[in-house]
Amino acid sequence: MGLPVPLPGRRRGASSNMRAALALLLLLAAADAMHRGKAYVRDKVCKEYRVLGKENFRTLTIIANSRKYSNGTFEEIGHLVRDIVSLAEKCCADGADPSCYDAGSTALSVKSCRADSPFPAHPGTAECCAHQGLERKLCLAALRHPPHPLPRYLQPSDTELCQAFRQDPREFADRFLYEYASSYSQAPLPVLVGSTRTFLSMVSTCCISSSPTHCFLKEKLERKTLSLLTLTSNRICSRFSAYGKDKVSFSYLTSLAQKVPTASYEDLLPLAEDAAEVSSQCCDSTAEDCMQKKLLEHTTKVCTALSGRDGRFDDCCKGKNLMENHFCILAMLPAPAPKLPEPYEPTNKELCGKEGALHATRYLFELARRHPCLPDAVLAKLYDFSGKLRGECCSTKDPSACLDGKRKRIEAEVFPFLENANQLCGHYHKLPFLEFKKRLRETLAQAEPEASPAHLEQLLEQRVSFASTCCLPEAPPLLCAAKVSSDLGEVCNKESCLLG
Repeated sequence: MGLPVPLPGRRRGASSNMRAALALLLLLAAADAMHRGKAYVRDKVCKEYRVLGKENFRTLTIIANSRKYSNGTFEEIGHLVRDIVSLAEKCCADGADPSCYDAGSTALSVKSCRADSPFPAHPGTAECCAHQGLERKLCLAALRHPPHPLPRYLQPSDTELCQAFRQDPREFADRFLYEYASSYSQAPLPVLVGSTRTFLSMVSTCCISSSPTHCFLKEKLERKTLSLLTLTSNRICSRFSAYGKDKVSFSYLTSLAQKVPTASYEDLLPLAEDAAEVSSQCCDSTAEDCMQKKLLEHTTKVCTALSGRDGRFDDCCKGKNLMENHFCILAMLPAPAPKLPEPYEPTNKELCGKEGALHATRYLFELARRHPCLPDAVLAKLYDFSGKLRGECCSTKDPSACLDGKRKRIEAEVFPFLENANQLCGHYHKLPFLEFKKRLRETLAQAEPEASPAHLEQLLEQRVSFASTCCLPEAPPLLCAAKVSSDLGEVCNKESCLLG
């Protein structure tokens, strides 16, 4: 029994698949293509449909739309896929009316705007549907669900995989494509295509094998690098999507500063900028090997620069598989805080000068070195705050007076906030979970002796939730940004907290 979709050779490239995946996005009227004319969209979609055939075209439609509408249900994605494939099948047939595609895509946009639309719901749909014609199509095409904070796909056991596969191969493949692509929706499209194809091929091979256990073991080892690439690139691109290039560079900079606090700003900045460049070049790229190639090149640079400075980097970099080495580095916990002198605090004149952003970033870098357990979400908040601070004060008639006033509030509000966050995550890294929770309960009880048991338990669960999610190196940026404000913000004066 084979899979319901024809899969080209498992080890072969997927560049034609990637071009088709782009066509699928164009099918929903992507802006650039639509501006180049309706015929361009129809011709490109139909070319890929004919090259790939209906089944592979359908498979890629599931991946592309599950990725784009990651909060849609399986049934909603199914409705959308059926209509898109039906449109291509009808309008790409020999002798089809040239107006077929435009009329069909218009009908799809009308269907999207119905109150009982079977397609994935989106908060911005109503605004789009207030428009007509091409403007409506462009607006609908731009809609995309926010990503899941953490991947939700859990791979079943080998036995469960084969049971589901044997029961209904097509249903199994469709559900896997939907669940995997929606779960890792921030991973680059070429990575998702390659990862899902090899997984489905593994299942189809091993579930009819005379020795499924041995087959799965062998196949999983072979696709380990691709699995790590999917997980890692999803994290990288989630951060890039949330932060943008400059802030991603800062995030990498402070992460490295916390792992190798003896390294200087000048040592680490080129590595941070290189990491940001990987994200910028590859997260939205359709080049088949962009992410893997650039990530491995970056890993080589990190290992070359830092292996001699820290034994943990040396251990991570000894492996022959660079993707495993990179994953090891990402998962590395912060180093103990070194004994360093007080950091140089930039003057008001420097902060408001041409290189004000650089001075602010250098100071935050020094702060990260001295607070190695500060989570990325807190440092990212500080980065935003420093830009806001300079924007507010440097444009006033008296920047120094403005900045001096802010500095006093920073000392009173922000520094205690940082110490609390650094201490919380430091304990989380060092202690077994139950011991961490026990000590945290005792600390909260001492800090708030008048609090009721119910209130203390609520505070405890908030802190534990924050630590278990946001103290980790791979912490989800958007979720943790919200937690910084809601869970740890209580250490500030809520009426005037600068980080709130």
